[in-house]
Amino acid sequence: MTDGDERLLEWAVVGRIARTHGRSGQVIVNPETDFQHQRFRVGVVFLVRSEDRVSRATVTSVRFHQGRPILGFEGVETIDAAEIYVGAELRVPLSELQPLPTDMFYHHDLIGCSVRMPDGMVLGSVAAVQGNAENSRLVIRTATEEVLVPLVADICQQINVADRTIEIDPPEGLLELNAMSRPRSMG
Repeated sequence: MTDGDERLLEWAVVGRIARTHGRSGQVIVNPETDFQHQRFRVGVVFLVRSEDRVSRATVTSVRFHQGRPILGFEGVETIDAAEIYVGAELRVPLSELQPLPTDMFYHHDLIGCSVRMPDGMVLGSVAAVQGNAENSRLVIRTATEEVLVPLVADICQQINVADRTIEIDPPEGLLELNAMSRPRSMG
């Protein structure tokens, strides 16, 4: 991990830029926060991270359409200028995150947690969290595949962020039903 990678760990992903919108350089964001109206506001400065670069962007305009924010950034006024942001993550400092109620967790707190069954067998680790507070799923990376597990109290019976562990007790057949083959790496 490089110095820059370590600094990124101090920032939380709150959205990903899906595509450009209109001719004036706006972008549509797939939010990864349950606090959209607090997070996406004029004047907010995001750390913007794409595969090949990290920069900062200041929000100059915001509107919501079909549950997604449409943002304008300072200095981005054309489709071509906005195109370089497509696929990028929008991040905010961890220090700006609000405390959550008991039994609620930020996605970044769960990613990397070891997932085990009630008998102690380690199933794998959390690779991602999909969905929002009402409909979240853990993407658990096992040795051979990825498995989707609903993030609900009946299944995820113990979550210990400090110990980086989650104990699940899924109903019979759920893991097999929700298994997805992982793409093979080329290299």
